[in-house]
Amino acid sequence: MGFVKEFKEFAMKGNVMDMAVGVIIGGAFGKIVSSLVDDIIMPLIGKMTGGVSFTDLFVNLGEGNYQTLAAAKEAGAAVFAYGQFIQNIIDFLIVAFCIFLMIKGMNNLNKKKEEEPAAPAGPTQEELLGEIRDLLKNK
Repeated sequence: MGFVKEFKEFAMKGNVMDMAVGVIIGGAFGKIVSSLVDDIIMPLIGKMTGGVSFTDLFVNLGEGNYQTLAAAKEAGAAVFAYGQFIQNIIDFLIVAFCIFLMIKGMNNLNKKKEEEPAAPAGPTQEELLGEIRDLLKNK
């Protein structure tokens, strides 16, 4: 029974729950960023490069002439498929930039909270007692 209780205490700690929420949100955020890259940014880059898709870029290392990467792979040709690598680098840079912006925004919010002026401090207990003493003396 001790093991189950210990595991329950571990699993219900705030850090573990925060991490679980972070993983879930990270997975959803990854889908959003992937869609941004695949559906918006890469088509624009493809348009600027004359319709070239990065994922289809390759160098044939063997014999034969293939029009597409899929055709070369289907034929079993040795290829250097550098396009997918470029695509992954672009994906990483966009994800890193989005995370940077998110953290920067969170830091700005934290700075604003810290900069909020504290409520003016009232008189201390000693000052209040001194005022009461002075009022009693004057009576």
